[in-house]
Amino acid sequence: MAIVTVGIDLAKNVFAVHGVDETGKAVLVRPEVPRAKLLELIGNLPPCLIGMEACSGAHHWNREFSKFGHTVRMMAPKFVVPYA
Repeated sequence: MAIVTVGIDLAKNVFAVHGVDETGKAVLVRPEVPRAKLLELIGNLPPCLIGMEACSGAHHWNREFSKFGHTVRMMAPKFVVPYA
């Protein structure tokens, strides 16, 4: 099954990545992805929808992920809290 949606918890040095297929089944769960490996991980995925919290670094990551053909959606922090 192909990954269709990825959620990323942005941080300073270590990120959490969670990807699901079209049925909602978790197929990519990486609770600790170092900053140096994040672009490599996302670059190896087929184009998909990526969701992340809008924060100071989110626009940078949006531009980087978009270069790989991903659709990036940023959410206001008040909407991310229920997922924590």
